[in-house]
Amino acid sequence: MTEPTPGWYKRAVFYETPVYAFGDSDGDGIGDFPGLTARLDYLQWLGIDCIWLLPFYESPLHDGGYDVSDFEAVLPRYGNVENVVAFLAAAHERGLRVITDMIVNHTSDQHPWFQAARQPGSPTRSRYVWSETPDRYPNARVIFIDTQDSNWSWDPVAGVYYWHRFFEHQPDLNFDDPWVRNAIKDVVRFWLDKGFDGLRLDAVPYLYERDGTNGENLPETHEYLKELRAMVDEEYPGRILLAEANQWPEDVVPYFGDDDECHMAFHFPVMPRLFMALKQQRAGAVIDILARTPPIPATAQWGIFLRNHDELTLEMVTEQERAYMYAQYAPDPQMRKNLGIRRRLAPLLDGDRRRIELLQSLVLSLPGSPFLYYGDEIGMGDEYLLEDRDGVRTPMQWDDSPSAGFSPADPGDLYLPLVSAPDYAPATLNVAAARSDEGSLLNRIRRLIAIRSAHPAFGLGDYFAVTADNPAAMAFLRRAAGEQILVVANFSERAIRTSLALAEPAHWVDIGPNRPDTWSTGSAFELVPFGCRWLTAASDGVD
Repeated sequence: MTEPTPGWYKRAVFYETPVYAFGDSDGDGIGDFPGLTARLDYLQWLGIDCIWLLPFYESPLHDGGYDVSDFEAVLPRYGNVENVVAFLAAAHERGLRVITDMIVNHTSDQHPWFQAARQPGSPTRSRYVWSETPDRYPNARVIFIDTQDSNWSWDPVAGVYYWHRFFEHQPDLNFDDPWVRNAIKDVVRFWLDKGFDGLRLDAVPYLYERDGTNGENLPETHEYLKELRAMVDEEYPGRILLAEANQWPEDVVPYFGDDDECHMAFHFPVMPRLFMALKQQRAGAVIDILARTPPIPATAQWGIFLRNHDELTLEMVTEQERAYMYAQYAPDPQMRKNLGIRRRLAPLLDGDRRRIELLQSLVLSLPGSPFLYYGDEIGMGDEYLLEDRDGVRTPMQWDDSPSAGFSPADPGDLYLPLVSAPDYAPATLNVAAARSDEGSLLNRIRRLIAIRSAHPAFGLGDYFAVTADNPAAMAFLRRAAGEQILVVANFSERAIRTSLALAEPAHWVDIGPNRPDTWSTGSAFELVPFGCRWLTAASDGVD
């Protein structure tokens, strides 16, 4: 087990992967825990600090494992609990931490809890949310608008409607039932006892329902999170809770509480605005959302990412902005899913290394801890015509062998097809080739991670916006005790010159990977198209 270092998550670089996508050890075409364990040396080499695993629990897999039928069992195709424990031990031996998803809001309709609760006269009926009519809670929005037209579905066995904020096969648990609240705590204990360093709490805003509300961010939810945090702090010091709350910043900040709810929360609205700024070639959208973000407790941390693991989510934008993003990034309607775009980072940016590196540089330097999605470090492509969001969940491309080094199985026997587009296929794009190419995207991102890790201000420092006189430029300072870092980014496809409102001129020293930008002592800077620089001041140049 890794040492329970307080605040470790603030300096960490997270790396997200499904178990099924990373490595297949037994030749069935599906990734598993032994296969994942065999690839830990790569993640250690890359320099990340913490792995985030997507759900691996027993499930009918109608929603990628987010429909859990047994919280304390591993889906057999991935291995067993012993394999999980061995994986965690191997990760910890390499200095890597591991968090995983905990689906607290709902279960699969195949879960024994639901099967028992739906029976006529069941004494456990109150573990889920039921109604005689589908008209209750009319202010609660439907989230999966492509497939669901209501949050209620009829159960012919129970003879009443049951509530689900997501798919109809995912009935919501009833957190008004003390048994449910305690059962979820026991599930948390089960996996933390196995050695996980934290849990991402999936869909956490929707735990409670109340008449006359939209069923999101209710006071009762925060009360339960305080109970859960108190338990984790007392029984598992050093472990973390990460809130997945796709909300506006002012609605997410309460999930930190007074340092007594979640340690981390994702900052969803930053993500689409990074992409918006690229197309507009103006930094204002990103600058404005960060200015709108309230302060957070000293021990809290944002999670920053470029896609919500399998889509560019467009919930936290206006209708006009969403239409603009669809037109710019998903002109083919088949690229769209619910209120998002189901594409990987590289295809979204037309494979343009400059834009990819700009966004990755910002994710690694903005206030918060960065989350990278597996394969994005090599610029993997997608197969967006596959069902649901499977097009961005294809096997990791390790080498140019027939099954990309992912599996000894034949390519046609893999859980999903390999990416086929020539510029993104394993024959062209793979880890082995990228590692051997000093100028590859992979080696570039590895160097960026190393630089971030060497400078505590990126993870621990305060954020100060710096005014730039060019609308394409974004500048900010990250400042911690004894260190200040200036980040300057150009969202334009043209080289720009910009002056920054720094308190005093200073000699700025570049700490980032070498790029052909031209810099001069003072407050005026020139940037190449889509350039991003990290610098430290040789002398104090700010108040």
